[in-house]
Amino acid sequence: MNLSEKSVENVEFMIEQIKEKLKVLNLGAIKPSHFDEEMYEELKEIYEMVLKKKSFSPNEMQALVEELGNLRKK
Repeated sequence: MNLSEKSVENVEFMIEQIKEKLKVLNLGAIKPSHFDEEMYEELKEIYEMVLKKKSFSPNEMQALVEELGNLRKK
């Protein structure tokens, strides 16, 4: 997957990978349709950071979810 290109498919891919890595229990809370390509770079930064870490503290999880919430479409 070439994540250097902004596309709906790449947004969907990154969101699904973030959800899987964070083991998001409420899968409806984070949907690819909540995000658009305008926030692509910010989303990609979160995606790359999430994939680099093996585990997350509760505070880190909360901060990541809050940041994803900030990136959602208005």
